Amino acid sequence: MPLLIQNIRVERITSTGELFDKYPNLQENAKAFRSQPISNVDPKCLLYVQQREFAATTPADNNVSVIGSDDATTCHLVVLRHTGSGAVCLAHCDGSNTFAEVPLLIKSVTSLSACCNEGSRLELHLVGGFKDDTMTSHELSLKILAAFQQLKDDIHLQTCCITEMNDVVVNAVHKPAVYGVGVNVKTGKVFPATFPYKGPAEDLRSARTFTGGQMVDIYDSSRGLVEVGPWKWSPNMEIAFWLSQDDAVILQYMSTSPKAEPPHFVHHIKSTIQFLLKHPNSDRLFPGGQPQLYHRSENGDWERFASQLDS
Repeated sequence: MPLLIQNIRVERITSTGELFDKYPNLQENAKAFRSQPISNVDPKCLLYVQQREFAATTPADNNVSVIGSDDATTCHLVVLRHTGSGAVCLAHCDGSNTFAEVPLLIKSVTSLSACCNEGSRLELHLVGGFKDDTMTSHELSLKILAAFQQLKDDIHLQTCCITEMNDVVVNAVHKPAVYGVGVNVKTGKVFPATFPYKGPAEDLRSARTFTGGQMVDIYDSSRGLVEVGPWKWSPNMEIAFWLSQDDAVILQYMSTSPKAEPPHFVHHIKSTIQFLLKHPNSDRLFPGGQPQLYHRSENGDWERFASQLDS
C-alpha cells in the first residue's frame, strides 16, 4: 500500500499545489507547524544529521533525546516514526538518489520495530524546500512523495510543510520558513529547530558529501555509537581555487539556492575545502579501514574512543 492522508490513499499527483488543493488539512497542519517557535537544541542530548545522512533510534536510547538537522534550503528533511515501538528516523535528502534512499529509511525503522506491529503504523513528516526560481524544491517534493507512494508499507503522511507551504518572502526574496527540524525521540514530536553544534566530525562528514558520497546511516543505536566512515575520495588540489573566490561567487556556483542560504554557508564550504586539501587521501583518517567511532561521554559530548586516537 502507498501513501495515506487521513487513511485515504493518495493518488498520483503532478504538483505540490494539486496535493494541497486536494488535502486542505495538510495546509492547515503546515501552517501550524511553521508557526511554532524555533528551538535551539542542546548539543548534549542531540544526534545531528548532515546532508545525505540519516539516523534512527528508539525511546529506549539513553544517549539521544533529539535527532535533528538544519541548513535545508531546497533539501527536504524526512522524519519517519513507528507508533508502536516509537522507533524514529530522520534523514536529510537532497535528491541525489531519492528512490534508493527512501527504502533505507523504512528498513531502519521497521528493523527496530519487529515486535511491535499490531495496531501500529508508520507516520511521515516532510519539511523543506521553498518557491525557488529553478523549481528544484518542487521536483524533490514530488520525488519523495512518489518514492513513498510506491512502497508496500502503509505510510501515513502527518506533516507536509514543503515547497510553497514552507515559503516566505523576505525583502522580495523567497526563502524557506523552516530550515531545520528536530524530533523528540521519547515523544515523537517534530518541531522547527536550529543546531549550533553539527558534529561530531563535522568537516569529515561534510567532505564525504562534497566528494559525492551517497546517503549513509551514521548511528548504531544498539551500541549508542556514531559511526563515521570509512569512506574514500581522490586527491583534488584544484578545489583550492574556490578559497580565493568572493563569497558571491561561491554562493552562485556551490548552492542550488544562492539567495536563500543561511549566513554561514560560505564558511561551511570553505572549511570543507580546507579539510579536503589537508586530507587529500582519506585512508589515514580510517586506520585499518575502520570507522571512526564516537560515544556519549559523561559530560554529554560526543567523544572519539581513546584507543582510536592513540592509533
